[in-house]
Amino acid sequence: MSIKKAYFCAGCFWGVEYFFQKEEGVQSVVSGYMGGHIEKPSYEIVCSGFSGHLEAVLVVFDENIISYEKLTKLFFEIHDFTQTNGQGPDIGSQYLSAIFYTDEKQKTIAKDLISKLEEKGYKVATTLYPETTFYKAEDYHQNYYKRYNKIPYCHSKKEIFI
Repeated sequence: MSIKKAYFCAGCFWGVEYFFQKEEGVQSVVSGYMGGHIEKPSYEIVCSGFSGHLEAVLVVFDENIISYEKLTKLFFEIHDFTQTNGQGPDIGSQYLSAIFYTDEKQKTIAKDLISKLEEKGYKVATTLYPETTFYKAEDYHQNYYKRYNKIPYCHSKKEIFI
């Protein structure tokens, strides 16, 4: 089966979703929440910091077209993986940098890329976690930039892996 899932947390899910949707081989991107201790959290609960959830995107992709490694490199290139208190202007625990891996292969790839970044002198704040329950965010968060025909204010792409 070549259809796989990947979960990335890189600050506000609107901008993360925007960049992953542009990749050939990505079948869908869903904004949501992961990592907390409350079932079916709302945006308000997540933003309070009380639930422990991170804003996340679920990326469904065809690994015959795009690799998990390429997606993970994109993840690192679209946000500040060194920031420890949020992302850009978005401050709070729900905006931290994290990867939820689905298997040991994904974990190894993520760890290897983090090592490469550290070798380049970066202090990587990204945390790795095993996959937990993904809760889809409210409908008004889905396809945000596509719906409003805008570009992200909190994310931009900077090539790091050359």
